[in-house]
Amino acid sequence: MANLPVQLLDVLRCPVTGAKLTQDGIVLTSSSPGPDGETLTYGLDEGIPVLLRAEPSDGAARA
Repeated sequence: MANLPVQLLDVLRCPVTGAKLTQDGIVLTSSSPGPDGETLTYGLDEGIPVLLRAEPSDGAARA
């Protein structure tokens, strides 16, 4: 997997915290922790950043 261009990483921001994202392989990581203190990560799908948070896996409905 090739790295994203530096120009793209310069403008991409975490949709939750607004912090810069860094690339670590096929994952983008927010430079600031999320509201619960956890590290926020986002995947790449065929080189395209997917800036959506994962849905809870326990099946709990969100309000």
